[in-house]
Amino acid sequence: MDRAAAFAALVETDPVEKVRLTRAAATAPDLSGTERVFAASALGRPARLALVHPTRVPQRGLGSAAGRAALIHAITHIEFNAINIALDALCRFGGMPAAYYSDWMRVAGEEALHFSLLAAHLQSLGHAYGDFPAHNGLWEMADLTRDDVLARMALVPRILEARGLDVTPAIRAKLAHQGDHAAAGILDIILADEIGHVAIGNQWYRWLCEQRGVDPREIFGQLMIKHRAPKIRPPFNRPARLAGGFTVAELDGWEADC
Repeated sequence: MDRAAAFAALVETDPVEKVRLTRAAATAPDLSGTERVFAASALGRPARLALVHPTRVPQRGLGSAAGRAALIHAITHIEFNAINIALDALCRFGGMPAAYYSDWMRVAGEEALHFSLLAAHLQSLGHAYGDFPAHNGLWEMADLTRDDVLARMALVPRILEARGLDVTPAIRAKLAHQGDHAAAGILDIILADEIGHVAIGNQWYRWLCEQRGVDPREIFGQLMIKHRAPKIRPPFNRPARLAGGFTVAELDGWEADC
């Protein structure tokens, strides 16, 4: 795994080339690369993609072909952002153990697979990535946590990505009900992989808390307030969250707060 090659993948704007470069970075022989700290402007995404406020993303019913395509596009955009977030995590933060960089390189490769599967399915529906407007909420939280790896591990995998564990089964069921079994199968792959990604985030979050001598539950609440993170809301996909490294006490506590 080569961090310099991962940086090249991060700044690449063409989605197909980004996927290729991400896969190449995972198999490159250099395990260290160079230390890189960079501005959020280094993020590479296609110019044709229109980013709008979340309230301005059109809502379409799944009963129409256009509605299903819009939903697939939204999920494709999430996975594209997820590639960049994983690459950013391994390029931006120096001084972590080698296993940290290997973990996030693996995540980036799996996110690239998810994006490729969804983009191909979107094409089969007569559309391409960039045909619909999208919002930038997932990356905005990555940007807000750009100066602290502990904040990044706390708020992106443990809040935003973990939310996907809760909502994916219902989305999958709706797509299957509409007869889009190919999309449902892709979401099965994504859910299984995302459990592992959330587990990686939880693992490194707790490792960093131990290294800094802070209480994981206490600092988590402080970081949520500092970075204006969205509130954690049940219902939870408990089996997936537990497999992803959350504890029963955490889930019980969040449910009690609501």
